[in-house]
Amino acid sequence: MPLSMGELLADLPQVGTVEWIGLRPQRRAPIKVVDNVIADQQIGLIGDRYSGSSRKRQVSIIQYEHLAVIASLLGVERCSPELLRRNISVSGINLLALKGKTFEIGDAVLKFTGLCHPCSFMQTTLGSGGYNAVRGHGGITAQVIEGGRIGLNDSVRVPDTLDSRFS
Repeated sequence: MPLSMGELLADLPQVGTVEWIGLRPQRRAPIKVVDNVIADQQIGLIGDRYSGSSRKRQVSIIQYEHLAVIASLLGVERCSPELLRRNISVSGINLLALKGKTFEIGDAVLKFTGLCHPCSFMQTTLGSGGYNAVRGHGGITAQVIEGGRIGLNDSVRVPDTLDSRFS
């Protein structure tokens, strides 16, 4: 018997890897690249400028594999994650498959809250066509559910027990 849509969406055995971490100390200030960061339930990532009452955009995450796509669309050899001003770049797991889920990155537990669409600053940072090159490849936003340390090479995964604990 074929799997239902719900079963297909729930089947996510892949485990991703943290490839890069960056903090935005101030609006439009250069990104500070770090090896690890502490995620906090109230403020997001310690050292990042984010502060918002909804807490739905505490962490921005981009698919590492999409950096090559963006570079290709721009006609350049490479697109580095700090140009896109996201906090974390991960490989090996489809970020869109995290929709509606809680997931672990390192010691922290996060919850998918939405898509991270490009802003007009992408045109300034990446040049002509920058905004459109990032469309559909901008990653996701997440809320910190349980704080903890996130470091390079940490896993990104959706354990079965998490969804029932935080639903």
